[in-house]
Amino acid sequence: MKEKWLERAERIRLSDYVYDLPDERVAKYPLAERDQSKLLVYNQRQISHLQFTSLPGQLPAETLLVFNDTKVIPARAYFRKPTGATIELLLLHPEFPSRIINEAMLVKGGCVWACMIGNKKRWKAQDTLETQVLIDGERIRLVADYADYENNLVRLQWDSEHVFLDIVRALGEIPLPPYLHRKSEASDTLAYQTVYARQDGAVAAPTAGLHFTEPVLKALEQNTIHKTHLTLHVGAGTFQPIKVDTVTEHRMHSEQVVFTRQTIQDLLDHTGCIVPVGTTSMRSLESLYWFGVKLFRKETTVFMIEKLYPYALLEEELPSAEQALEAILSWMQAQGVEEIVGETEIFIFPGYRFQLCKGLVTNFHQPGSTLLLLIAALIGESWRDLYAEALEHGYRFLSYGDSSLLWAKEA
Repeated sequence: MKEKWLERAERIRLSDYVYDLPDERVAKYPLAERDQSKLLVYNQRQISHLQFTSLPGQLPAETLLVFNDTKVIPARAYFRKPTGATIELLLLHPEFPSRIINEAMLVKGGCVWACMIGNKKRWKAQDTLETQVLIDGERIRLVADYADYENNLVRLQWDSEHVFLDIVRALGEIPLPPYLHRKSEASDTLAYQTVYARQDGAVAAPTAGLHFTEPVLKALEQNTIHKTHLTLHVGAGTFQPIKVDTVTEHRMHSEQVVFTRQTIQDLLDHTGCIVPVGTTSMRSLESLYWFGVKLFRKETTVFMIEKLYPYALLEEELPSAEQALEAILSWMQAQGVEEIVGETEIFIFPGYRFQLCKGLVTNFHQPGSTLLLLIAALIGESWRDLYAEALEHGYRFLSYGDSSLLWAKEA
């Protein structure tokens, strides 16, 4: 017999989560001053229209803001064949010699990455591509061939002691979201990066963080707002459209998350009001809770959160946020580790119960996207009124657009 939670989930239709977004409302470029964006504040069906610099005053004292400190790498590279054909590689995630992105960035000599391949029909399985990159005056030969043609695994090799991050920085360009319908420009190198980005490895920016500036961060501190960081290297899957009307059939992309012991302790100290900056931070935090559940229930010590795992436990008594976080810290203590690396494909849609997050700082998302479903899970059907009002008041949408502060409907 099919479980009740799954029957309820299968009644959710993508067609109920679309709205009309005119192309002219999509922000093609950022504002000159990133903290001058608009800020829509939503709390218990009440909507306020402010400027992003007002954010510190909208958060209760002792709130813990959680930032994703991933850094976008120039992950789009081009190779030209002797025939003149151009082959485009978009790096997705490393496969060898390490699948841990922070480690993969420091590999020397060669590596294998899963890629999206543009113009693949012109790049046959047996063909080798070659180009040169210039690093500190040194000209380096870079060779690309297939490690696995069917699965788009590309082997990259270079003849120098430079690490892979050096190669990528010299070769690639920043991959902008496809819905901007333009090529990246020199200005995007800084604009499409948060001011607190530290960990190289993302294909896309955690765009809710693009609004923050040093003055805003300082104002948060003066208002007794705390902050901590996690790392989720955003992949191209974040732009993957849902192509099925029954949303549970959508194949969620898996993303790598990294938490330090200090971050988990920060969360444990502030469980009363945790507010993630961006949907990537929210998915990471909720995934962390479910890892704690797995440890608490002695199910496994592997940090992998499957797409629908949380929904199967809706009717069961669950550990509190504190118990889940304490279970993780105890396990880390026993293992003698200072950070944990996990994978998550968690799918947050209406019916989900938030376990750590009380609110969210985020931009305005595409119609019919997994991110819009997350917003609907957080604030309920009011998302329609909120998006309609944002459109009416001239808000700019998507990655380079304006911002919002949303409080959970249960808060």
